[in-house]
Amino acid sequence: MDKRLASLAVLSLVAASASACGGDDSGGSSSSGGAAGAAGAAGSGGVLNGPPAEGPITELPQGWNEIAPGGSTTCARGDKYRFWVRPGKVNRVVVEFRGGGACWNAVTCFAEANLFEETASPEPWVSDDSKAVGIYDHSRDDNPFKDWHHVYVSYCTGDVHWGDAKQVYGAGTALESTVEHRGAVNAQAALDWVYTKVPNPDKAFVTGCSAGGYGAVYWTGHVRDHYTGAKVYHFSDSSAGIITDDFFQQSFPAWNAKANFPKLDGVDPTTFKTLPELYIGIGKTFPEMFSSQFNTAFDATQTKYFVAMGGKDANEWSQKMQGNLDQIKAGSSAFRSYLAPGYDHCVIDKDTFYSVEVGGTKLVDWLGDALADKPVAEVTCKSSDCGSPKPQ
Repeated sequence: MDKRLASLAVLSLVAASASACGGDDSGGSSSSGGAAGAAGAAGSGGVLNGPPAEGPITELPQGWNEIAPGGSTTCARGDKYRFWVRPGKVNRVVVEFRGGGACWNAVTCFAEANLFEETASPEPWVSDDSKAVGIYDHSRDDNPFKDWHHVYVSYCTGDVHWGDAKQVYGAGTALESTVEHRGAVNAQAALDWVYTKVPNPDKAFVTGCSAGGYGAVYWTGHVRDHYTGAKVYHFSDSSAGIITDDFFQQSFPAWNAKANFPKLDGVDPTTFKTLPELYIGIGKTFPEMFSSQFNTAFDATQTKYFVAMGGKDANEWSQKMQGNLDQIKAGSSAFRSYLAPGYDHCVIDKDTFYSVEVGGTKLVDWLGDALADKPVAEVTCKSSDCGSPKPQ
């Protein structure tokens, strides 16, 4: 078998094992109902096309509203880009970046590899409140974001919300495909909408799981630069960024991520190579801002992507992940991490968000304290209590 096709077969198995969100487990199954299916259904507010109209977010219909910004926004294969917003009751906003895999070369970007979410489709809870879980369940009194405005920045470009390029991969071969890596263009359009509709929030919480967690850490600096009068908090879920040495040599140039790179002290986008650099730059630039990361000790989905890139196994991934956290902690005094046992992937999109507990500290309480500007400590499972890799 051709080596490229063999790699494709392996990566397809990776995708199949993590297909809950088009390539990772970041938000449950995506619906293919489209705008018409979402608009007017229970729990959905409506559909708004084009640039933001005048008036605050509170003037939108209750429930989730679809926003189609148009302009230069697009999904990877040319489909229309959309995101979703839900007005709240307090002057605070969640800016959440959706997950959904990634691609960076001919093998991973080929359509049949199914390694990333290619369309901006509504999640089940957009049209049905009864399916809301995790931080999307606004009926729970213990949800720290119960009354916050919620902006769900969808994802369909294979570039973890970082890209601004059009690439033709595998030209002249059986794997030829064209990908619009416009995640940064789409994200900026969503943020422009947020800035217009929520101009002066008291607090902003920037988050995302899996690929969305990379989007969150990339765009947090931009959000903090814009909302100079607000308290801004960052939380990346299951996005440790453990990669092989040559990954950034392939993905970063292909995505043109440096085009919209945040301006951070000590970080040069032309030489950027590892995720800790980004976290440490945030810590140096915004030393007062809470920045954080959640992982499980042997995250099965992150491990599979690591192995697909050429890494060894879950144990190697776990060791490198904890080494990255130590590096970030050494360079950023405001950074905190929460390391839980097991191999689950993502927590904000599950009801385990309310039950995960390590050493007597529940994750939901830990985050609640951070949002209340109370001191929070590192939370780390002890090696004997961190569990083991997922059985193969």
